[in-house]
Amino acid sequence: QVQLVESGGGLVQAGGSLRLSCAASGRTFSSLHMGWFRQAPGKEREFVACVDASGGLRFYADSVKGRFTISRDNALNTVYLQMNSLKPEDTALYYCAAKIGPISLISTEYDYWGQGTQVTVSS
Repeated sequence: QVQLVESGGGLVQAGGSLRLSCAASGRTFSSLHMGWFRQAPGKEREFVACVDASGGLRFYADSVKGRFTISRDNALNTVYLQMNSLKPEDTALYYCAAKIGPISLISTEYDYWGQGTQVTVSS
C-alpha cells in the first residue's frame, strides 16, 4: 500500500504561483511513477503532469506546458508541482497519484491516489 498526502493548495489571483507537494509513504518511493491530475466541478478528471521513477522523464498536458513543472525528491519521498502564471481555468481539485509499472498519462492506470488539494484562481 501507498499513502499519498497532498498540500499546498489555496486561493491565488490570476498570474500568481503555487507549489503543490505530495508526500508518499508505505512503499519504496523511488520505484513509483508519479502523476498529478485535476478535476474541476462538472468535469472529468484530467491529466496534468507525470514523472517517472528516476525523475528523468516528464510529460505535461498541453494546457499547462510552459507554466507548470513537475519534480520529485526521492530522498524526501515527495513529488512537487510548481504552478506559475495561473489562470482561472486552472481552478480544480488537484490529485497526486502513484503508479507501479510503465509510466502513463491515463488516470485509470494509476494504482494509488491522494485525497486532493483545492486550487482556486481568481480573475
